[in-house]
Amino acid sequence: MAGGAVGNDSSLATTRRRALAGKSGWAGLVQNRKIFAIAVFASLGGLLYGYNQASFLLTYTTPLADMTQGVFSGVLVMHSFDERMASAVSDPGKQGWLVSILELGAWFGVLVTAYFADKFSRKYTIVLAVIVFCVGVVVQTAAKGPSSIYGGRFVTGLGVGSLSMVVPLYNAEIAPPEVRGSLVALQQLAITFGIMVSFWIDYGTNYIGGNGATQHEAAWRLPLALQLVPAVILGVGILFMPFSPRWLVNQGRDDEALEVLSHARNLPPDADLVRIEFLEIRAQYLFEKEISEEKFPNYQDGSWSSSFKLGLYGYLSLIRERHLLYRVAVGSLTMFFQQWTGINAILYYAPIIFQNLGLKGNTISLLATGVVGIVMFLATIPAVIWVDQLGRKPVLVSGAFLMGTCHILVAILSGLFQDSWAQHIAAGWAACALVWIFAIGFGYSWGPCAWILVAEIWPLSVRGKGISIAASSNWMNNFIVGQVTPTMMKHLRFGTFIFFGVFSLLGGVFVMFFVPETKGLTLEEMDEVFGDSTGLGQADIERQKNIHRRLGLVDADATFVKEKDGSTGSISQEAEKDE
Repeated sequence: MAGGAVGNDSSLATTRRRALAGKSGWAGLVQNRKIFAIAVFASLGGLLYGYNQASFLLTYTTPLADMTQGVFSGVLVMHSFDERMASAVSDPGKQGWLVSILELGAWFGVLVTAYFADKFSRKYTIVLAVIVFCVGVVVQTAAKGPSSIYGGRFVTGLGVGSLSMVVPLYNAEIAPPEVRGSLVALQQLAITFGIMVSFWIDYGTNYIGGNGATQHEAAWRLPLALQLVPAVILGVGILFMPFSPRWLVNQGRDDEALEVLSHARNLPPDADLVRIEFLEIRAQYLFEKEISEEKFPNYQDGSWSSSFKLGLYGYLSLIRERHLLYRVAVGSLTMFFQQWTGINAILYYAPIIFQNLGLKGNTISLLATGVVGIVMFLATIPAVIWVDQLGRKPVLVSGAFLMGTCHILVAILSGLFQDSWAQHIAAGWAACALVWIFAIGFGYSWGPCAWILVAEIWPLSVRGKGISIAASSNWMNNFIVGQVTPTMMKHLRFGTFIFFGVFSLLGGVFVMFFVPETKGLTLEEMDEVFGDSTGLGQADIERQKNIHRRLGLVDADATFVKEKDGSTGSISQEAEKDE
């Protein structure tokens, strides 16, 4: 619970729930097929990010003419876009902004989304994010000059950033603990699918009207416009999806929350598993509500001013309370290390990298880059199926060491042959293969598992705020990587791979020693692995125990969630009695 472990008093309900819980992996997804289908649909938000990112990069990135001497450099340039946006693509200084202004918008979008997610629900926040995203896409698609591209990219980033936070939050909150990792990992699977598809769409549309002076502007406008299709489907379809049961409990809509849990689990409302999960959610809500009433009695009138002040104190609690600060550090540093593995340097500038590794010609470079998207997508599938069986830590640690090893080996090959790739073709292809193995390593580990971790470690009262801070770390570091990679490749050359390799290995060490394992735990049990019971007031511990007893999670006779006369009653009636 929010204050930490509650001791043995909660063990009866916990043991009973775990005994009733279904399987993990593919069997668990089949058993929870309703939730699986909902999470797949919500993860269209990840597809929008992956597609938008890679589509823009292949379409708009211009050659770095002043790359290091003796190394063949350049990327795919669409002639019609160059004709339209010459003032933007001809300036190397502006190239980084064309790539990274979306990340800047996403960083801001993530930070402001927490309020909307808590106030208007996770579901309606997805709708709002889709609307903002579509506005940005329309501006880019209809662009007549560079200013529209910059503005459209930033607005699109606002929507993408919001979706990157609220979709894993929504998926985590509707998911049973035994398949929660798999369902949150669907976000990353959708991102990699968007990246993969966009590479090949751009490859095809590049030939509309020819890829020279006769090229039609549809070559770059069409792939941008296609983003509207999944966006509109997501924005309209999510209206027919259920609200998060945890958000409903936080709004006092208990009967609706119970109905959502019952429908999602495909069990009757009075089934033990449904009732345990509901009461565990409600126990955490009551604990946090009582603490808030005790600490801030003057801000309980429900006014906008009071709600704003409570929200502000919620952010401050992330710094002031030790067990919450621990989560902030874990979430923010996990996202920091995810970006500094160098994954987005690979995605942003893969064609440049492949040409620097000896591949010649735009088509060969693009095809090699497209393979990155394919292998990363395929590698993410095992994470979706098995992450809840293997756990977060072993997946993250193994992925970090695999990526770090690939970086170091590419650095060695580049150091030996970077000025003579033409005479060492086999070494060049070996380096390319290592980049593909690196993409596999990221696809099964840090891609999905980082988002799983930051979506599940927070207590209900600050979950939106906590995820927004962790996700903002992702986007800000994403932005920085996009800005510095061209300079690093120019001046550090093979040292760029050493740099990212070291950070990959450090990420593995960080997870190994500082990140607790969270597989199989409910969102309400996370406090037991992050809390420090020796630092909690005894009154808080007793309060948690009393709430568990009042709700029926603990009974002296080991009778679970039943009235003394043996009847089950309704949850709403029990809640009224409890209060």
